[in-house]
Amino acid sequence: MNAPIRRLSVLVLVLFGSLLLSSTYIQFVQASSLREKPNNRRTLLENYSRQRGPILITGKPVARSVATDDELKYVRQYSNGELYSHLTGYYSFVYGAGAGIERSENDLLSGQADQLFYRRVVDVLTGREQQGASVELTVDPAAQKAAADGLGEQRGAVVALDPRTGAILAMASNPTYDPNELAGHDLTTVQANYKRLLADDDDPLINRSIQALYPPGSTFKVVTAAAALSSGRYTENSVVPGPAVLDLPQTTANLRNDFAGSCGPNDKVDLTRALQISCNTAFASLGLALGDDAIRAQAEKFGFGDRIGVPMPVAPSIVPADMNKPQTAQAAIGQYDVRVTPLQMAMVAAGVANDGVVMAPYSVKTVRGPDLDVLDQAKPQELSRAVDSSVADQLTRMMEKVVESGTGTRAQIPGIKVAGKTGTAQHAKGEPPHAWFICFAPADDPKVAVAVVVEDGGKAGNEAFGGRIAAPIAKSVMEAVLR
Repeated sequence: MNAPIRRLSVLVLVLFGSLLLSSTYIQFVQASSLREKPNNRRTLLENYSRQRGPILITGKPVARSVATDDELKYVRQYSNGELYSHLTGYYSFVYGAGAGIERSENDLLSGQADQLFYRRVVDVLTGREQQGASVELTVDPAAQKAAADGLGEQRGAVVALDPRTGAILAMASNPTYDPNELAGHDLTTVQANYKRLLADDDDPLINRSIQALYPPGSTFKVVTAAAALSSGRYTENSVVPGPAVLDLPQTTANLRNDFAGSCGPNDKVDLTRALQISCNTAFASLGLALGDDAIRAQAEKFGFGDRIGVPMPVAPSIVPADMNKPQTAQAAIGQYDVRVTPLQMAMVAAGVANDGVVMAPYSVKTVRGPDLDVLDQAKPQELSRAVDSSVADQLTRMMEKVVESGTGTRAQIPGIKVAGKTGTAQHAKGEPPHAWFICFAPADDPKVAVAVVVEDGGKAGNEAFGGRIAAPIAKSVMEAVLR
């Protein structure tokens, strides 16, 4: 055999070997990931040929599959679609399992999860139609409605937690959308709806509760206060500097209060009063005294920086590293580059409420198979201990004063003790501030913790304050849970 023929033979063998290896890799190694791609057309056709499991709230379906007369066999329908859209997400033949529970629990809802393997085998052998599992959520319908109604047309988000377990009682994000518009079988209409939602400047597809990061403003003073009390150098009655203007080191810039004058006689104020009236200069002074490492470490104990799922993935909240002193002073009052999700600030309130222990947040209560057998039941888990019980008690008393006679009086509920903290967060030059409120109630036996953010001051614009705009929304959500 001459040399050219030998080279050609070798080349053919290499090509055949490459083809064999690539086909083997695709069929055996990549098969699972390719099958599970949410926009895999073959997977979608297969899934649409069987009944997808429902998503339930208090036993009632908010998402279910309904039989049709067309080739796709089933269509996904959402009751109260706009109210629950950021929880459920959507299931579309064009776009697959998009966001929310539809995406994070897709294997269970579609019937492809490992827990349903034996059920699938029996279905094949008996000729029974395959079905997905049902997923029941922890959400309280009254709290969810109160959150959505409270936001109204304002952009923002509300999260309510059971501080004892971490169960999500409400998760509202506005603007919202109707997932039914993405679930239909008129593909041209579905694509037009999706493009319209993507082009909307208000980003209705974004779940602001867990995906958007905001400066927390003065609600972060609870974290700074926790760091101070946990250091052992301060108590709720400790007196700290609270001048009208704080001269920041290393810069010609100064830091001022949101009101005229100092925070107390002789430019001094105790910690409880400083939180009650939201004294910027007092907490900036605390930040300088504690240092950026102490503030960051305390924030991390509340869950900052953690990558968690509820089961939808949550954007980690941030306290920057390596801050200089002016930056640390700003961070101590929730400004500079501190960024949080509303869920994270609900976790801060819940951690204080739960004797200093932060529970891992979750939204799935129970998963049941098509035969109603329980496949999974939520088991509350401790995420971290943020502060010890004595510090939690002090923070609770301080936050009670905020609502009793401080900046958060609009969150008062007759006959019920409420602990809270307002926030007004500057975020862009010339733009109105975000309005914040975090709270829990009853303060002496906590059953609900809430965080509210209203973007750009909502209807109040530049006149917005957390106590004026966000606190009444939080009050309505707490009342809905406690009613």
